[in-house]
Parts: sequence; C-alpha cells; structure tokens
Amino acid sequence: MFTKKKLIVFAVVCAIFAAGEYWIFSTLQNTFEKNSVKEMTSLVRAMTASAPKDDEDLADWSGQLAGTYAGNRFFVIRGVPGEEGSESVGGDSALFDILGLPANAATAEHAAESVSYLEVFRWPEKVSFSGVPYTLMVAPVPDEENGSARATLLAALDSSGYVAYGRLVQTLALVAFVLFALGFGIATFSRDPISGYAILVLSAVVVAFVAYPLFEAVRLTLVREGRFSLDVWKTILSNRQYLQALWGSVQLGIVTATISTFIGFMYAFAVARTSMKGKKLVTALATMPVISPPFSLTLSIILLFGKNGIITKQLLGLQNFNIYGLGGLALVQTISMFPIAFLTMQGVLQAIDSTLEDASLDLNASRWHTFSHVTLPLAAPGLLSSWLLVFTNSLADFANPLLLSGSYHVLSVESYIEVTGMSRLNNGAALSLLLLLPTLTAFLVQRRWVSKKSFVVVTGKPSTRLSDLASPGARRALTGFVAVVSGLIVGLYATIVAGCFVKNWGIDYSFTLVNIGEALTRGRQALVSTITLAGIATPIAGILSMVAAVILVRKKFPGKRILESLIMTPFAIPGTLVGISFILAFNKPPLLLVGTGAVLVINYVIRELPVGLEGGVAALRQIDPSIEEAAADLGADQATIFRTIILPLIRPAFISSMSYTFVRSMTAVSAIIFLISARWYHITIQIYNFSENLRFGLASVLSTTLIIIVLAVFGLMRLLVRQSEFLEKTVTTQ
Repeated sequence: MFTKKKLIVFAVVCAIFAAGEYWIFSTLQNTFEKNSVKEMTSLVRAMTASAPKDDEDLADWSGQLAGTYAGNRFFVIRGVPGEEGSESVGGDSALFDILGLPANAATAEHAAESVSYLEVFRWPEKVSFSGVPYTLMVAPVPDEENGSARATLLAALDSSGYVAYGRLVQTLALVAFVLFALGFGIATFSRDPISGYAILVLSAVVVAFVAYPLFEAVRLTLVREGRFSLDVWKTILSNRQYLQALWGSVQLGIVTATISTFIGFMYAFAVARTSMKGKKLVTALATMPVISPPFSLTLSIILLFGKNGIITKQLLGLQNFNIYGLGGLALVQTISMFPIAFLTMQGVLQAIDSTLEDASLDLNASRWHTFSHVTLPLAAPGLLSSWLLVFTNSLADFANPLLLSGSYHVLSVESYIEVTGMSRLNNGAALSLLLLLPTLTAFLVQRRWVSKKSFVVVTGKPSTRLSDLASPGARRALTGFVAVVSGLIVGLYATIVAGCFVKNWGIDYSFTLVNIGEALTRGRQALVSTITLAGIATPIAGILSMVAAVILVRKKFPGKRILESLIMTPFAIPGTLVGISFILAFNKPPLLLVGTGAVLVINYVIRELPVGLEGGVAALRQIDPSIEEAAADLGADQATIFRTIILPLIRPAFISSMSYTFVRSMTAVSAIIFLISARWYHITIQIYNFSENLRFGLASVLSTTLIIIVLAVFGLMRLLVRQSEFLEKTVTTQ
C-alpha cells in the first residue's frame, strides 16, 4: 500500500508528467495566440487601408466599420493620441476612456509611440464589455505619403473564441493530469488495479454524461448574461399556462396511475393467485404495450376513436366526438402503462408465503377476509411502488401527449415546444426540472409510509404452492375482466396491422399494398440508423451495467453511494430533461457531439444503465462471494474471475439488460427527439411525422415493422433465459 518509496516515486513521476504537460499545452496556447495576433493585425491594417481620404468622413467611417464587422467596437482619433492637435472623431467612446485611465498611462504612451512609427499596437491586457472579452488594437491611419499618421483607429476585436480556446486547453491539461495521477496512483498503491481502473472509468462516464449535463441544465436556468438570476424561474412560476400544464401533468399522472394500478393488480392476482386458464397468453398480451413503439397504441386509438375513426364515425356515426385531451390520454396511457403495475405486482404476489393465508383459511376465515387482512396488507408496498412507477412514467411521457393532448396542456410537451418552437432552451430546461417536483414528492411520501410499517414475513423453507383465494364467482369475474382488457389490446394491435393495408383511413378503406412499399422506402434510412445505433448501444450498456453491479455489490471504496446515485439518476428524470441537458453539454467543446450518432448511443446507454444495474445487483446478491474468493485464492485475477465466474452466473441478468436496452433504444422518443440529425434519424420520429401529416397507413407499416423486430428480440431473450422449474410455484384450489 502506502510506503515512503512508493510515495516518492509517485510524486516524482507526477511532477515529470506535469512539467512535460505544461510545456506541451503552453506551446499550443502560445502558438495559437501568435497566430491570432497576426490575423488581428492583418485585419486592422486592412481596415485602416479602407479609411476615407477626407478627414471629414472619418466619423462616418467608424460607423461603417461597426456595421461591416458586427460584434466588434471602434473609435477614431484625429492625429496621434496624446500629441498636440489630436482630437476625438467618433465611435465607441468607452475605448477612448481606456486610454485616459491613470493606470493605463504608461501603456497609452507606448501605443502612441507605436502609432507615430506607423506600427499596430496590441493592448497587453484583454478589455471586457458586458462580460465579453476583447483585444484592443491601436492602429495608425497613414497619410497619402505614408509618412505619418493622420488618424488613429481603436479597434476592440471580439476575443471570446480565443479565451474559450485558452480555457479549453487549460481544462484538458487539468483533466489529463488528474486522469494520469489517478491511473498511476491506482497502479502504484492498489492491490486490485483492475477494479480501481473500472471504478475510475465508471466514475468518469457518469460524471461526464450524467452529472455534467444536469449541471449545465440547472446552470442555464440560474445564470443570465454571466450572472446569477432567478428571472427564468420567475417567468415560469408566474405564467398561468405553465402552471396549468404542471397541474395537467399531475392530474393525468394521478388518473393514469390509479386506474393502471387497479388493472395491473387485477391482472396480477388473476395470473398469480388463481387457477385461471391461459395464463401464458394473458401474460404475453399484457407485456405487449411495454415492448411496442410508444406511438403505436396512440395511432391505433386515433384510427378507432378519432374524428374519422372506424368505431366513432363508421359504426356509431358520431360527428363531434373528440378523443383528444385528458380522456384520450388517460385511456392510451393506462393501456400503455398498466403492464408496469402488472409485472411489479405479479412478482410481489408470487413472493408472498402462502402459509399465512392457509393458516387464516384453516381458522375458518373467509376468502375475502383472508385477502383483505393478509394478502392485501402484505402487497401494499408493491401497490405503492406500482402506483409510483406508473405516476412517474406518466409525468415523463412525451410521445402520447405529443399526438393526443389537443388543447390539454402537459409539461413535457410544453418544454418541447419551448425548445424547438420558441428556441428558449432556458425555459425548456426549467419546465423539465419542474417535472421532478411531483415525482420526488410521490417518491418521498411512499418511502416514508413504507418505512413506518413492517411487511417482513419470516419463514423457514418457502412453500412452492400458492392457495387460490378466489371463489368460483370471483374467478369468473376476474377471468371476464382480463378477457375484456386483453381483447381490447388485441383489437388495438390488430387495428395497426389493418392500417397497413387501407388506402386512406377514414375516407377510403379499400385494400392496398402501396403503403408497405412507400413506408419502407421512405423509412429505410431511419430504420437502418435506429437498428445500427441500438445494436452498438446494447453490448456497451450490458457490459457496463454488469461491471457497475460487481463494483457496487462486491467492492468497498469512498464515494460508493454517490456513484450509485449518479448511475440511477437517469431513471428518475424525464427524458425531455435528458435531451435538453445533452444539447447544452455536448453542443460545444470539448465534447462536441450533437448531430453525431455517438450522442444517441451515449443517450441510450445512460438512460437504460439503471435498469441493467438493478438486475445485475439482484442477481449478484444471490451468489455466494466465496466462489469468487476461491478463484482468487487459486491465482485468478479480477478480469478472469469476472469473465469465467461472475458473468456466466449472472447471464440471465446480462442478457435481459441487453435485450431491454435494445428494445428501449428502438422505441425511444422523449430524449432522442432533441438529438437526432439528418444523418442519424430515428424510426419513432419518422412514425410521428407520418401521423402528424395524417399518413396513417405509412405510420402503421413502420409501427408494425418495429413491433416485429422488438418481438423477435424479446422472443430470442426468452429462449436464452428460462426460469428454473424449481423456482416456479403452482396455484392449488382450496
């Protein structure tokens, strides 16, 4: 570990590296400065060469220069500054005031001497106006004989680019030194360098692509013209439309979360705690909305219940029916998000030890009494978690409101309009940050409520049998309820497929195959780009999430909690905020990534990393660390242990993480809509554009194509990862 010899070696090597780095970066900066001064001097000489011959026109000349060279400042003096007969002609008087300051007397004298010799003088220090740095050049305007200066031009040239370059060089030098010091320190002092390097790389990734973009988004809302200001927040919080949008998002979230949790619980109870037939089919149908494109169900709702919908207009003959607004949004969000509650509650209900319920039934308690006093209280944390997950997803939902909100305002769409329609990034960032308020509030309330109660069931060997708590009548009612909802889901997806073969939905329902050829031709580039980028992001996210899980579960190091929190942060923030923060952070040096495919891949990885991490952590906690310790005792290094022991044991979590990343990357909307470019387009945005232009046939073809691709990937995942037959539980009727 830390010995005197190692410390001396570390200090000497770092000092040598710092000296070499200083020489390299200072040379770069000095060379850039010399070239910049040379270009500025040539530019100013060209300006003075264009000076009017008549001295009476010099005042107008300064104005002409300001118009020609926008962003720069000019002032003209007749004669040489400070000499007899010199006088101010006109321009930006703030430049002339600089020459008259007592502290600048010596420098002004040197400038006047240079002008008298017909040489251009560069002011040694940068001058600043309204927070913008300028380089002040004092240049002579020679007479016709080129023997003396008949006038002097003060030209303040915008140097913000030069200053930004200098800061970039200094930042890169500092980052390079810190990375070298950390890397060399790990190699010198650590007993497990590979783990140290993994922690360093993972920390660098989350700082660069999570903490830094969020910092830029928050900073934009609090800084105006280089100074701290709350003007953006005052505007947001005093605007009635924004507050209505906030309430609209909360109201929609409450309605959606409540209905979705109820339906999800009914589904989960029917599948997990009754002897209902066809459970695999019901489960497959219930998970369809989770893995399908976000616009698909919205599109099908419009095709069925829109103004020209086949049900509203063709079957019912309704003329003024309006699906747009809160009702339509709640409907499509409920169908899209109830599977989240279903999957959560299914795991909770299956995990409950049935012996408690059996004991209640053996004591002559009714099925309803057992359900209401045993099963439901034990499932309460799952119900709250389900409600919170759906509520959070509803608030962050961007795709459905974009098509169905109509005159109903929600915050996610408002932030999108502020950025793309109004070009007000600061307002868009503030509105996205405002979405965090109800989400965090709901989360803290749920955590506080759960922490006050105990839901632990202490048992010996858990039972592999679950009791059927539903009476025959209740079972038939549940089966009917599940059948109706499943039938609605089948109808919605069948509508999308049918839309592929309809000439003009709502007007001409004649059969056609034209839509398929046109949609695949026009959407080919977007489809190829989406598959390519999702394919690149998938293994990166899978490996990174498993490495992060191993580090957080098996290793102890300073800042572990902070690192875990940063990794999980993207799961809790709206996609619009992620997209806006990426624009702010990566649309300037040193990471100029906006418009490239790399920024989309990074977004996919960062957004889905928390899910893979949670799966990896859950899998690792079920593996006895003694297996890894035995391999280490036999001489295996950390890389070998991870490759040959850990990764095979957590294979299901690893494959699930990659599959989930691929699917979510293929169906992403909220963040990537800000990051796409003409070169790297996305298939979901193409579907949205077709839907906006009422080309429902083309949108249906692309939606169906995307569903087929996603289902194929999920089917492959189910083949690769099967649940052990020893972990399955059977439901028996009492």
